Amino acid sequence: MTDDRIEIVEVSPRDGLQNEALILSTATKLELVRRAGTAGLRRIEATSFINPKRVPQMSDADAVAAGLGRGGGLRYIGLALNGRGYARAVAAGMDEVTFVVVASETFNRRNQGVGTFESVAALGELSGTETPAVPVGVAVAAAFGCPFEGDVPVARLMEVVEACMAHRPSELTLADTIGVATPRDIKERVGAVRRAFPAVPLRLHLHDTRNTGVANAWAAFEAGVRSFDASLAGVGGCPFAPNATGNVATEDLVYMFERSGVMTGVDLDAAIETARWLDEQIGHPAAGRLMRAGGFPN
Repeated sequence: MTDDRIEIVEVSPRDGLQNEALILSTATKLELVRRAGTAGLRRIEATSFINPKRVPQMSDADAVAAGLGRGGGLRYIGLALNGRGYARAVAAGMDEVTFVVVASETFNRRNQGVGTFESVAALGELSGTETPAVPVGVAVAAAFGCPFEGDVPVARLMEVVEACMAHRPSELTLADTIGVATPRDIKERVGAVRRAFPAVPLRLHLHDTRNTGVANAWAAFEAGVRSFDASLAGVGGCPFAPNATGNVATEDLVYMFERSGVMTGVDLDAAIETARWLDEQIGHPAAGRLMRAGGFPN
């Protein structure tokens, strides 16, 4: 990607909905995916293939996958925490899989039931010496802080990143799962990863829990990141992380980048319209700003 263009990966169908008390119908989820694609979002995290007893909001993953519209340059991502989830994602026809490893030991055990490096070993079993059935990217969750252990030292983050990179993921995502990062943190940690692995495609997953999401996205852009997760209306959170409220809003990122001369390929008006629609579906006010204020000039 050139310096005047970024990619937004839409995560509202998965990370956006997994923490909602109201479980939306499969048809409503598919309508969200359709609207996101119509707005110009080309990579969409459609669902997660995890234990439905732990995250019932994603219990219809296979039905969602079966109903996805194909073509038009759309690519669908499924999330997995283990080999079983990866196999389900492949069988369901996902174009990519994001495999999650948590930087802190306590959170990894709460989220996945095993230790951090047990998850890394599971990642290795997927890649092995053969090309995976579909590309496997790795997301290092709690890369900036943990709800149970507090600060995650840069040395610990890099230990986990290095272990994951030994298995040659197609992409590396640093996730601010609980929204604690500041622009200084972003530049420090993105810089550390870039120095160690300059060739890996790097993505950033931001939460706006403490109102730093948009500022952090710009800091990451200045540090060389060109791919960002975001969620329409700013919906989202992690069921296993206390107070891990919404993702940075897609429409807010689009506005900030486009007004700064950085192209996103996303239709802002369509994104705002879909954010307002999603706000109605979840039954409570979401956190996005642009869906309330509108773009500028109007």
